[in-house]
Amino acid sequence: PRWSPDGQWLAFTSPRTGDKPQLFAMRIDGGEAIQLTNVEEGVTSYEWSPDGRTIAFTSAEPSAAAKDRRSAFGDFQVVHRDYQYVHLFTLDVASAMRAPSSGTQRTRGTSMSVGAFSWSPDNSRIAFSAQANPDLSQGATSDIYVVALADNSVARIVSQPGPDGNPIWSPDGKWIAFTSKMGRQPYFITNTRLAVVPAAGGSVRSLSDGFDEDPHPIAWNADGIYFSASQRTAVHIFRVDPKTAQLTRISGPDGSINQGGSLDASGRSIAFVLSGPTSAAEIAVSPTAAWAPRTVTHMTDQTKKFIFGTREVISWKSKDGAQIEGVLIKPADFDPARKYPLLVRIHGGPTGTDRPVLLSDRTYYPLDVWVDRGAVALEVNYRGSAGYGERFRMLNMRNLGVGDAWDVVSGVDYLIAQGFVDPSRVGSMGWSEGGYISAFLTTSTNRFAAISVGAGISDWATYYYNTDITPFTIDYLGGDPVADPEVYRKTSPITYVKQARTPTLIQQGDQDKRVPVANSYELRQALENQHVPVEMILYKGFGHPITKPRSQRAVMTHNLVWFNHYLWGDPMGDLRAPPPPAGSLVHAATEARP
Repeated sequence: PRWSPDGQWLAFTSPRTGDKPQLFAMRIDGGEAIQLTNVEEGVTSYEWSPDGRTIAFTSAEPSAAAKDRRSAFGDFQVVHRDYQYVHLFTLDVASAMRAPSSGTQRTRGTSMSVGAFSWSPDNSRIAFSAQANPDLSQGATSDIYVVALADNSVARIVSQPGPDGNPIWSPDGKWIAFTSKMGRQPYFITNTRLAVVPAAGGSVRSLSDGFDEDPHPIAWNADGIYFSASQRTAVHIFRVDPKTAQLTRISGPDGSINQGGSLDASGRSIAFVLSGPTSAAEIAVSPTAAWAPRTVTHMTDQTKKFIFGTREVISWKSKDGAQIEGVLIKPADFDPARKYPLLVRIHGGPTGTDRPVLLSDRTYYPLDVWVDRGAVALEVNYRGSAGYGERFRMLNMRNLGVGDAWDVVSGVDYLIAQGFVDPSRVGSMGWSEGGYISAFLTTSTNRFAAISVGAGISDWATYYYNTDITPFTIDYLGGDPVADPEVYRKTSPITYVKQARTPTLIQQGDQDKRVPVANSYELRQALENQHVPVEMILYKGFGHPITKPRSQRAVMTHNLVWFNHYLWGDPMGDLRAPPPPAGSLVHAATEARP
């Protein structure tokens, strides 16, 4: 939902009238929502003009030729040739309130596909990013453009190697800020910069060369450009002076998580998401001049009757001396003299970050349930994680999986050395990049009693030739499988499968294009050939993430059953059986707690 500039309407998208999302608006004092668009391919994104009279939106341009082709020959796709280019449209709000509009098309053709966009303060122009075509592998071709609405003339104002995106206007309409790699490679690993360019085009100037992380722009206000960025396990909000490039952190304290951000019209207040080790995510507001957060939601109140474990950030040295951090979760009645099972959860990315936040993502792996049963849990910010700077991310270059496994195993060893972890009852799990690292662990070490691989890469060559983001592989490994087969061998879990012994659960959506499902089939068959206990479960109709609650519950239940069996000796049962009644596994875990 997005406010109209006068604060009287909320706009939102919904597929309620068909299979494509359309744009609707609803008065804040109630009543029925009014459908504003009737667009054949649906609305991708939208933004109110500053005066509230117009809404700009993006949508895929319909193709009459494609319709005729389907009518004559049925549906087919010529790979890397058939694209639906996304273009920019505007609609008059007053007219659309009377009858849904298909809008006025502002960009056209097959030379660009529009991404993010932003209105000029005087409502006359729209800045936008666009890449050569909609293929995800073309992200590095993204440049910055401006369209003048008077005549739909389009000017490219930034054209440089690498991705440029997320344009925002200066309050006076003379400048545009945007995110950029400034031509630096590899694009997935190097720091993104915050840069400015004259609105009419000209020299590009980076404002954040000295800032060692990726800035995420929020808004350009009279006193500077606001952005958020990860700082180790925290997230903070910053302001940079566009004239001097002087940087000021406006949020605090050091350990707080201040995600997102939305400035009010005056620029004197900012809304954001605030969370921490003892609080769930809350919406908060603070003055920008003096940080004093005030929460306006009270989601944490729902958890008052629950007993949670404690969350703390710990650190250790990896095999090569790299300093690694992680989040350790311990039971509320933790006793250092006891021996606890250890559950390790590995985030995705690799540029994700685990933070010490109450009720952080537990969609697939219910760590709090296991901690309540009498375990400790570790979330590892392995090399490549966001928040630790460019040099830390570069440790993944040509060393994916290998160095990541060092970081996880060294964390396990560190906790075992503290005396409170039972080395015979350690499990590892993760999704996406976390699934890849878990697959690497299951084939390269026998340190774990059980492992769960979620949508993980087992063979980088299989991945490279089938994924929808092939440049990712080139950036991290340095070449394709033909040019450099040795680095693909070194970093692929399948290379080490002969020594695999760890019982492994494999989970994935059957329509996954990001990590092609062939990776799961390959790992399952290879483990079976080595007589390793293995189960593979495909969740029907899902791509890379599992997005519907019942299926997320199935993923969670399968992991509960798997680790409860191998770490606590519970009966395995039949993974084909439907999930038990809600809460039964949680209750069983609690009742069995020592």
